[in-house]
Amino acid sequence: MPGFIQTITYTTSRIDEVRQLNEDYRARRMADGADLRPVQVTLCTDHEVPNRYTVLVEFNSYEDAMANSNHPATSEFAQQMQKLCDGPPTFVNLDVVERLQP
Repeated sequence: MPGFIQTITYTTSRIDEVRQLNEDYRARRMADGADLRPVQVTLCTDHEVPNRYTVLVEFNSYEDAMANSNHPATSEFAQQMQKLCDGPPTFVNLDVVERLQP
């Protein structure tokens, strides 16, 4: 089933705090019963560049992703996240065309 993936790349020397912030955000979204949460989130570290991370956030659709982005908890999370990063993040929005299972 095609979907939508947003990548967020950032640098931080405070990854433990970022991960805790993410856990707190997830708990808050679960508690508020939001049904438009991501279907999967993957945190990756750059093998070549220390302290650079990319998060792959997968949604069922672009519309679900935008609804999630517009949620007040997401805005608050983004503001707190910015304080933990060494600069602004970069975002890439990807429409899934095909999924292949090896």
